[in-house]
Amino acid sequence: MIEVRGLTNQYLDIDLTRRTWKVFTVDREDCMSYLGGKGIALSLLYQRFDQVEQADPLGPENLLCFSMGAFLGTRATCSARFSGVTKSPLTGIMVSSSCGGPFGEALKTAGWDGMILSGAADHPVVLRIDEQGVRFQDGRDLWGLDTVEARKALHIQPREGELVIGPAGEHLVRYANIRSGNRFLGRGGMGAVMGSKRVKAIVARGKSHRILPADEKLFERTRQRALKYSSRNSFSRRYREFGTNANTDYANKAGFAAVRNFQDRRMDGLEQLSGRTMKEQYHTVHSGCRYCSILCGHKGSYPDGEMKHIPEYETVGMFGPNIGNLDGELIGRWNDLANRLGMDTISAGGTIAWAMEAAMRGLRPSELSFGNTETIEKVLNDIAYLRDEGEELSRGTRWLAGQYGGAHFACHVKGLELAAYDPRASWGQGLGYAVTNRGGCHLGSYLVGPETMFRFLNPYSTRSKAHWVVFFEDIFSAVNSLHTCLFSVFSVILEPPAARIAPRFLLRLLMQRLPRTAEAVMDWSIFSDYYRSITGYPVTMKSLRESGRRIQVLERYMNVRLGVGSKDDTLPGRFTSEGETRHKRSSVVPIDELVRDYYALRGYDEQGIPTRQLLEEVGIKP
Repeated sequence: MIEVRGLTNQYLDIDLTRRTWKVFTVDREDCMSYLGGKGIALSLLYQRFDQVEQADPLGPENLLCFSMGAFLGTRATCSARFSGVTKSPLTGIMVSSSCGGPFGEALKTAGWDGMILSGAADHPVVLRIDEQGVRFQDGRDLWGLDTVEARKALHIQPREGELVIGPAGEHLVRYANIRSGNRFLGRGGMGAVMGSKRVKAIVARGKSHRILPADEKLFERTRQRALKYSSRNSFSRRYREFGTNANTDYANKAGFAAVRNFQDRRMDGLEQLSGRTMKEQYHTVHSGCRYCSILCGHKGSYPDGEMKHIPEYETVGMFGPNIGNLDGELIGRWNDLANRLGMDTISAGGTIAWAMEAAMRGLRPSELSFGNTETIEKVLNDIAYLRDEGEELSRGTRWLAGQYGGAHFACHVKGLELAAYDPRASWGQGLGYAVTNRGGCHLGSYLVGPETMFRFLNPYSTRSKAHWVVFFEDIFSAVNSLHTCLFSVFSVILEPPAARIAPRFLLRLLMQRLPRTAEAVMDWSIFSDYYRSITGYPVTMKSLRESGRRIQVLERYMNVRLGVGSKDDTLPGRFTSEGETRHKRSSVVPIDELVRDYYALRGYDEQGIPTRQLLEEVGIKP
């Protein structure tokens, strides 16, 4: 076994058209600037951006990059994660996705820190990767199989991890995903890009390399500190007990529930879908990622006798109240089906809900209607196989609204459907949706947490919201590049002594009125200590934040070159003009004011374009 201290910095460059591959090295300076994971992947694609910029997302010129980061294979807490980055067929701009599952560690311990796929094979293939490199196998006998069937046919061994697409990816559904074990590269249609390249699966065989920290004592001290913080943090404990569906408990009370395509913000009986209820009904047990200290993943015994993975909050929201459904068993079944077909449940649920409202308003005929659950299973299959109205639904909400009207209630930003958090209950979350680089992503900054769960910020105020969106975007970009789980962020920054001991009213006051002072009592040194102990690179808490900022600005600049500007940094009219709902608080999001504040803090001009001064400051060459 080969021992590696930190990073190999070795990447595979795989040309599917020619069926060739070569190795290239990422230098130390790029690692310190972009950390790994998402950051390095964006940096690598920016180096070839003349090609990517002109590429059809589903054409052979597009590039698909998978990047592992420094944490994989080290036993760091919540470290079984890697990133995918490409040009999205759903949005037409850059999209990144974070994934758990076994593939990342297998590739990393085969000696590779990542890979880039270019071109397209002339028939379906399977890539087999080990420490020797890449082998191309015929994949035609797997084409047409769902993700579970394909994994069985691949005969995955204990040392191996796989990426696999389902029928949705094969048929180029614009929001098809990629599966690794029971985790997914979920958003923006990465599975369609892999399908367009006719790659059914990628199997990595690892354990030939052993990843060791450069400073084992610092690494172990940091790991123990991270475990302690995670074990006592209230956010982590809720997710550990009830999964991410613990958020349903807040949805009606805070008013961020997505109901009937976001027409409403609360729904009677929603507690039937809560994490607490599902734990009792399905006798859930943990099913987490490797080295996870949060254990948000759960599975349970359903009435049909099958053990299924409990849907995430976003899936519950989009296939529950957002389509007028309160049957948790059906959501579990649809979640399992979508996972087999290989499609993103957020975009699928959002697109179906739009179709329901469009039919209700007479804009587009459909068999779909709110509260009618009998058609959903058929429609999911029809989307994956481009049958009947599924062919149009496969293109997403933005395309449908462009064809039929109804943009006012098309709940997306930049073409990416919103997750199940109504921004009228969380103005900071609304700003996050509007400006997050990949589109309507809830995890760009996730201010719904500080606003409605921790209640540090007034959710119906503009005060300091731009500051905290910028802060969390920087931190989250860094975390997605290290790479570790975003769910660890709150335990890392809220459990150190200064933040833990400070009275809640004081933290609330500081975060709302003196945000820079509030930052001073926050401590994310666990992340920088981990990175420094693993790689030996002199990364500090300050420089880690600066790397996150650089990654964020680079991604924005790439999207600006793809046509993004101030016209796109907004919310659907539903959230800016429809204030009255069944929730007691009337609210619309003052998005224009929030975006202006954000641009000023980011260093963007009035059109949302990074200034030349900003690009020079963060070290990006136009």
